[in-house]
Amino acid sequence: MAPQTRFEIIYPPIIKQHLKSIEAKYYSLIRESLETQLQFEPAVETKNRKPLKRPVVIGAKWEIRFGPDNRFRVFYRVYDGNQQVIILAIGEKLGSRLFIGGEEVEI
Repeated sequence: MAPQTRFEIIYPPIIKQHLKSIEAKYYSLIRESLETQLQFEPAVETKNRKPLKRPVVIGAKWEIRFGPDNRFRVFYRVYDGNQQVIILAIGEKLGSRLFIGGEEVEI
């Protein structure tokens, strides 16, 4: 069996701003979840990883949900050619409202 291709996960500088509105105690959970779920086969649909029907964040093609009550949402794009996953936004869903960087985003 051939080894799986490993994807590089890229966190643009804007992600630091998104994380500031999330409690610091969740930072390790977020990083571990992303590293575990997106390093291999990031463009494979699962129960908590789905392609977006319409873009919520500019350029995002995928969404992953995780954390307590699936409260965290990460929007990303996969570039198969150079084996990269670009994280475009990290948000927190509270009830039916999504907050990215402390600001409510329409979903």
